[in-house]
Amino acid sequence: MARKFFVGGNFKMNGTTQAIKVIVDDLNNAQLDGSTEVIIAPPAIHLCNVLNTVKPPVQVAAQNAYFKNSGAFTGEISPEQIKDAGVPWVILGHSERRSLFGDTEEVVADKVKASLAAGLKVIACVGETLEEREAGVTNDVVQKQLGAIAKVINESDWNNIVVAYEPVWAIGTGKVATKEQAQEVHHDLRKWLSSTVSPAVGDATRIIYGGSVNAKNCGDLGAAADIDGFLVGGASLKPEFIEIARTKKN
Repeated sequence: MARKFFVGGNFKMNGTTQAIKVIVDDLNNAQLDGSTEVIIAPPAIHLCNVLNTVKPPVQVAAQNAYFKNSGAFTGEISPEQIKDAGVPWVILGHSERRSLFGDTEEVVADKVKASLAAGLKVIACVGETLEEREAGVTNDVVQKQLGAIAKVINESDWNNIVVAYEPVWAIGTGKVATKEQAQEVHHDLRKWLSSTVSPAVGDATRIIYGGSVNAKNCGDLGAAADIDGFLVGGASLKPEFIEIARTKKN
């Protein structure tokens, strides 16, 4: 089946009010035609402002959520709060959350389950370290990460999940997986989804690539059969993000 191309921009902990206004203004003036689903994820403090100023077809995502809907969890935001604010998407399981903040596979799975239950759509991230790639266990790692999520959700929930394959060794390093390397992992993830969840889910789920994506390499990567878009980090803060969002059209 045809899977709609998907480009997400993860601003991470970057951007003043003015800097993000410039990015939003550029996107609003870019005349994106909706052929690609485009999502931007500003820091939590800017979410509502961006939501109120960005124009369709661009949508907004939170960068994280907790797995409880309320309570004494200082510094966290809940799926229900994100949904109540009108934000439709959330990024979960990013390698920085896993490595810097201790989000285990089980915690990520609980976050995904809670976010889906609140009515959010989820960009679920998986990826291996350089040591794991060199040891030849990439598929074991990413399938285990995705397997933890599959254990706690229903088949129908996959309609609201985009899987982001982000090799840790390529995030913010300037090193990019080749089209062949990325395609191989995406193909194997799709095969795993087909056999573990269902063939329909394997066919329909969008699997996007993240890891030093920029305007120069997006065309080559986007031509691979099983790469359905990108989750962009640093380049999402620059004007070239618009060119990345136009990858499929171009």
